[in-house]
Amino acid sequence: MLRNANMNTYPKANRISKWPLMLVIALFSLGACSDVLVEETKQLAVENFYNTEAELESALNAIYTPLYGDLSMGAQYQVLQDALSDFFIPNGSWIPLGSYTTLDNTNYGRTGYFWNQFYLAIRNANLVIANAPTSTMVEDSRKSEIVASARFMRALLYFQLVRGWGSIPLRTDENLAEINLPKSSIDDVYQLIVNDLAYAEANLGGTVRLSGRPTHWAAKTVLADVYLCLERYDDARAKARDVIDNGPFSLVRVTAPDDFLQLYGPDVDNSSEDIFYLKFTRQSGFANALTLYEAHPNTPYANRAGFFSLYSRLSVNRVVRDWDDDDLRKQFNLYPWAFGSGDDTYLVRKFQDLNALGGRGGNDYPWYKFSDLLLIYAEAENGANGGPTAAAVEALNQIRRRAYGQPATTPWAGDYRLTDYTSATFLDLVLKERGYETMFEGKRWRDLVRLGKASEYIKASKGVNEIASLLYLWPIPTSEMNYNTELDPVKDQNPGY
Repeated sequence: MLRNANMNTYPKANRISKWPLMLVIALFSLGACSDVLVEETKQLAVENFYNTEAELESALNAIYTPLYGDLSMGAQYQVLQDALSDFFIPNGSWIPLGSYTTLDNTNYGRTGYFWNQFYLAIRNANLVIANAPTSTMVEDSRKSEIVASARFMRALLYFQLVRGWGSIPLRTDENLAEINLPKSSIDDVYQLIVNDLAYAEANLGGTVRLSGRPTHWAAKTVLADVYLCLERYDDARAKARDVIDNGPFSLVRVTAPDDFLQLYGPDVDNSSEDIFYLKFTRQSGFANALTLYEAHPNTPYANRAGFFSLYSRLSVNRVVRDWDDDDLRKQFNLYPWAFGSGDDTYLVRKFQDLNALGGRGGNDYPWYKFSDLLLIYAEAENGANGGPTAAAVEALNQIRRRAYGQPATTPWAGDYRLTDYTSATFLDLVLKERGYETMFEGKRWRDLVRLGKASEYIKASKGVNEIASLLYLWPIPTSEMNYNTELDPVKDQNPGY
């Protein structure tokens, strides 16, 4: 969802009727474009559509549309990964994930839907990248910025795909007409991601034209995260440090648990921590269903609706048991609620919306916020230096101070001390703080896998002795195998499927 930057003075709830029509128009227009690409006699319509700035903006909007809805980034992509994490016990249709032995049919289907929606968004990005430069009515600098926005989103989506599925077909603006493509190597996918983000960094501005669009600060931040995954610690550190030192971001001040609603609440548009959020409203089709999936229907947190798909237990989950009760993040995120699975169960209320419609709220999804960046920097600094530094510890302490209601940049008696940590123990500390900061955001599982700590942490928290290897990479869906003749259903499928 995109909002005009000059609308920020109005309450978010009052703006929900102002933007969906633009997305509907974009979808209709791009649907028409898809048809004309295969009907030679209507080719002129494509050229006309990608000519004006308004048409290019509509085409950009269509990149985001497949990410909405319960079955995509509106809830289930995050919930499935958090169901596999050490934080939560899965409930309902997610229960089979708790055995760590298989991906049952329901969750197999969910991963296939993620794949399809991500590739649909990539297709829409490729259309912009291919066609925007041909416009004769838009200045070159503006065309470059529009292409940069599309390449940023393409990179971000391929970043999800390569971590979830590994080697995958690489669909770009240069092979738009090709249905049948072999898998590209993981290295090649990452190279496209880096190239796209470098282009976005060079061609995006530092402020947004429309709320929800990327800036060059967002491109630098995602690049830092990508470099961290590639263990290019010097590069990750440099990108993160650049944004920390020169960007307009800071931690939101928190003195009471509900102050975190300034980051996650349904009426927040932009905050000082907003590097790149996926924007939602309560409008049907564009609402955030994480409210629905986390809440119990007898609580007000999703307006008396909820699936309570994930929960924790004090007696078995060390994350809840060992988390300091004075940490305001714990008080904000978790609350005790008995629902028949023991008298020590805890549910989540992070994305609460007391006025949610059908349990689906207006809370934006924090793909990257300033605390994420500080954590990326702390880990990269530790990796580049071969151990923690004062700068790495300070980045972590800013997050810790805020969590205890202290001013983020003022030294505090409860600060972590550099001399207490080695490289390995500091990495565990970063992972702990990142887990607290990103609870119920679908990021924990990928962190555990990336750092090779999934088995250790799952065993310690849930008593599971072994994780089936097939859970580390999801299956390439039947929809791709059936229609892409360059893929062999046996040789090209991920292990275990």
